[in-house]
Amino acid sequence: MKKSSLVFLSLSMIIASAVLSMNVANYRAIPSAHGQTNAAMFATLVASNNSGNVIINNAIASSAITNSSSSSSTTPTATSNTTEGLQIKKGINYFDSASGYLVYPSIANNNNNNNAAANTANSSKKLPAVIMIHENRGLNDNIKSMANTLAREGYAVLAVDLFKGQVAQTSQQAQQLAGSARSNSALTISNLQAAVKYVSSLPFVDSSKIASIGWCFGGGQSLQLALHSEQHPLVATILYYGTPLVTDKQELSKIKWPVLGIFGDKDQAIPLSNIQQFKTALDSISIPNEIHIYKGLGHAFANPSGANYAPNETVDAWQKTLAFLKKYTG
Repeated sequence: MKKSSLVFLSLSMIIASAVLSMNVANYRAIPSAHGQTNAAMFATLVASNNSGNVIINNAIASSAITNSSSSSSTTPTATSNTTEGLQIKKGINYFDSASGYLVYPSIANNNNNNNAAANTANSSKKLPAVIMIHENRGLNDNIKSMANTLAREGYAVLAVDLFKGQVAQTSQQAQQLAGSARSNSALTISNLQAAVKYVSSLPFVDSSKIASIGWCFGGGQSLQLALHSEQHPLVATILYYGTPLVTDKQELSKIKWPVLGIFGDKDQAIPLSNIQQFKTALDSISIPNEIHIYKGLGHAFANPSGANYAPNETVDAWQKTLAFLKKYTG
């Protein structure tokens, strides 16, 4: 009896050890989300387009972000390819040394013509366009992923480059690049105006339906573009926790179209009082606006790689963004 018990005990220990080893192996096989680039996490988090629950990955990117293009100021050669129903053109030289990323839905005609731009231009309805402005890390893969996502909703999207091809790899470098762009505001505004002019010239774009969107630094620049678009009025301006936030009524009165603002009430970069002043100023000068302030959320809450990431609110904010764009560009 004792011998049987010992055998049974030994077998139990062997089985338990094997199960434990399998569990450990399975645990180690699961990659850490923080080890992925923002672009990779973006692909993981995007929900079905049919349900409309598309999650956008934006704002301040982590130093883990990689970029397939050079970080030097050299302008890359423009290339194009069609991927997953999208026509993509990299290295679009829309302004001096700035090379943007253009993406829009591919359209094939009955003759199997591969010229998507010509096909779209010949269609009965031209595409609305969106100028997409990067955060303080520059035009990286994360921004390009967001441009692709928005293009799938039926927009021609030009992701601009305000850093002359440079992509920040550290927070310090990001601050320096953003600071330089802000201090050279005339050049930065000219860059954004050139982007609007460029997309307006595209044969498949409805030049009367151009909007802008940006996050953090890019959100602030989206607002700046709105304040300097007398020559080519936009139809909508979107900013996610944009800095700096302009609250002066006289300045804001230059805007003649609707504004969507997405904020968190715990954003240390933008005091709640400033957000409220922004809303009050827009209301007082009769600028149509939708200002959404999410309770308990800090800066860059729509960034999956950040400590403030709030997935449910990110989905809700993106749905509001799509609805807003459809309302004013549809």
